[in-house]
Amino acid sequence: MIEWFTWAQFGIAIAAGLLCLVAGFAGRKPGDVTVGALALVELLLVAQAVVAIAAPFVGNPPAGDPVEYWAYLVGALILVPGAVFWGIIERTKWSTVVLGVAALAIAVMVVRMQQVWLGAEPFIRLP
Repeated sequence: MIEWFTWAQFGIAIAAGLLCLVAGFAGRKPGDVTVGALALVELLLVAQAVVAIAAPFVGNPPAGDPVEYWAYLVGALILVPGAVFWGIIERTKWSTVVLGVAALAIAVMVVRMQQVWLGAEPFIRLP
């Protein structure tokens, strides 16, 4: 994986999450800005999938478990459209909060994908 791209994804997902949370707690329904922020997060995840497919062919294979990596990536790719679908179907302020929580979850998943790709241990190991 490309480290700077991972951190760019992380920053954008955090910003999108905070934007949606603030908008949701302010009583705003999902709109162009909040859904657009999640669309950007999804676009970056699609780019991440392309990078993950191409990286092993150019000499950057995953050091960790590739099945775990792809499980995170596919889960993240499904999470965003699910949250946006919810936001479109149920247009309340809580739908906007759900968009924010989904974006923050994506931020965590992107960092974990980087750890798995590099073969690093997670920050917290449960017993």
